[in-house]
Amino acid sequence: IEALATLGHRFGVTVIVDNTFASPALQHPLAFGADVVVHSTTKYVGGHSDVLGGALVINDDALYQKAQFLQFATGPVSAPLDAWLTVRGIKTLSVRMDRHCSNAQAIAEHLDGHPALEAVYYPGLPNHPGHELAKRQMSGFGGMLSIAFAGGAAAARAFAESTKLFQLAESLGGVESLVNYPAEM
Repeated sequence: IEALATLGHRFGVTVIVDNTFASPALQHPLAFGADVVVHSTTKYVGGHSDVLGGALVINDDALYQKAQFLQFATGPVSAPLDAWLTVRGIKTLSVRMDRHCSNAQAIAEHLDGHPALEAVYYPGLPNHPGHELAKRQMSGFGGMLSIAFAGGAAAARAFAESTKLFQLAESLGGVESLVNYPAEM
């Protein structure tokens, strides 16, 4: 984030970071030079798969005024129930993110080196190319991981469709464990 923010500012652009996967519990992009942070509050922040929303976090008054004008002009505000559900989710965000991180770490470590897999992609694994960077800018490695099957797309699909505990769906941040194969979903 810091390197991209430095580069962006050199060229006069506004640096916007989508922090949905990390959440404010694990990463603070403004501290690394971002101008705007975007959170899908539908995901980890809400945390219960029952709210739709989003948030912009801005640390520049002039930029904030522009965003506030657009919000006023176009009306994208949360309904009262969605706002209440989001606030409810924020109260347990750090506890839930701790569990998401520990569960993902345990799964990644268990799968790392498995003969049926070509790779396990999780920044919490020391062999992940972004491990050191993630350690520097995050307080945890998150709940998202990806695996590549040695058997290719057919093996990935068979695995995703055969799980009993993980539900086959595209989403993240809720209380349920999900699996998907993005190439076909």
